[in-house]
Amino acid sequence: MKITDIKVEQSIVPVKHQFVWRKGLSGSGAEQDVARVTIETDEGVTGVAFAGHGRIIQDIVDRRLRADLVGLDPLMKEYLWHRAWEVDRVEETPIYGLGVIDIALWDLNAKIAGMPLYKMLGGFRDRIPVYASTVTYSTIEEFLEIADQCVDFGFRAIKLHAWGDPKQDAKLGQALRAHVGPDIELMYDGSAGFDLVDAIYVGRALAEAGFFWYEEPMREFNIDAYRRLRDKVDIPLLSGETSDGAHFNIADFIAFDAAEMVRTSTHYKGGVTGAMRIAHLAQAFNMRAEVHGGGMANLAIACAIPNTTWYESLVKTNPIIVEPGIGNDGCISPPDVPGIGWGFYPETDY
Repeated sequence: MKITDIKVEQSIVPVKHQFVWRKGLSGSGAEQDVARVTIETDEGVTGVAFAGHGRIIQDIVDRRLRADLVGLDPLMKEYLWHRAWEVDRVEETPIYGLGVIDIALWDLNAKIAGMPLYKMLGGFRDRIPVYASTVTYSTIEEFLEIADQCVDFGFRAIKLHAWGDPKQDAKLGQALRAHVGPDIELMYDGSAGFDLVDAIYVGRALAEAGFFWYEEPMREFNIDAYRRLRDKVDIPLLSGETSDGAHFNIADFIAFDAAEMVRTSTHYKGGVTGAMRIAHLAQAFNMRAEVHGGGMANLAIACAIPNTTWYESLVKTNPIIVEPGIGNDGCISPPDVPGIGWGFYPETDY
């Protein structure tokens, strides 16, 4: 079998539910630039992946990857991952672009095998709890209202994306704990908004409120800052979400004692291959590799590995609109169809 073409369909689509992030980060905007990447073969089997930043993805495929990969065997996923990694040395491929080809290759390979991706990767579970991952709402009162809706639906865990104001975010975290009580798991994502001093302040407040993890409070290019933060706060750090370097970089977070848990994902960590390398690396150190972000490929990873806790589902609206496939038990199952299962749950491909 040979790859005969790699096609990119780039388009601008309206954002159905617009939202905002913390101060300093833009929100969703009214439109999204997306790409559908299709790997075609001489035996008629295709593999598909989806990505944001469609124009950039199209440029990388058109200028470099198509010519580099056409004619090669799509079953040689490790070698093809290495080829994309070599191109990254020259192109400095954006973090969201490194794994797009790999995701499509795994979709193709799972279709050839006639297996759902999560089972082809080993298969640990066929249903996983979901946490409600908030966007940034206007007030503490609105966050508490969102939390009530999430709990009433069936979510048993909630993660905050707050304002990036250390005092207000700390106040929100403690108010949310007092509001939902001790039985709902709470997490906090700083979206890299703080320096070390402010990160320590927020981390101590979250620890006092019994939060389960403290995610990306600072940019992740200074691992020593994370090691020092870990020494100063009594809350598990979840590190390595947006740092470049796939499993090589995560290895440094582990080696330098800068995290209790690490991030893995298909879209930021080198596709399915990179995500699984990180999961197995973390497991070797008896650590969790929490899957970052939603979507079908990440759902497959979350159900393939033993050392993750939840699937992440973004809550963008008030009143909340729950992602398709999530039941009132607060859990979701991956599709039991060959491949990744794109389109099985509407609106979860991008």
